[in-house]
Amino acid sequence: MNDEAKGEVIHLGANGRSARWGLYLVIFMRITAALWLVQGLMQWRLILAPELDPLDAMPTLEAAAIVFFAITKLLAAVGLWLAVPWGGVLWLFAVSAQMFMIGFLPGLIEGGRLMLALDVSLVVAYFVLSWYAAQERDAF
Repeated sequence: MNDEAKGEVIHLGANGRSARWGLYLVIFMRITAALWLVQGLMQWRLILAPELDPLDAMPTLEAAAIVFFAITKLLAAVGLWLAVPWGGVLWLFAVSAQMFMIGFLPGLIEGGRLMLALDVSLVVAYFVLSWYAAQERDAF
């Protein structure tokens, strides 16, 4: 491995060979980051410019969920965009928390079933792409 490749977070090829699964993983992470950035900004809109109730007039659990997801979604989006390991970990933590909230407190998050289906499909795609990228990396 040359000195330039040692500094890469996700290794995208060596010895002139193409590493397409690593590239697919990075593209997936960037698309997911954009989606989570939009969701995080929507959470901040509920805090800064509420349409119905201000944050302090909401039930405690709902207000805590809004603040939690406003912070974690934006941090996870940055980590996913940068394709760093902590981004994937933080995103998996946040998406697990979101799936838990949808499953056990169904009325708390609007569009829960659609969001749950999207979350499950994104997590499965992330693990599949990560597995293929690791297999490809090990083949080099």
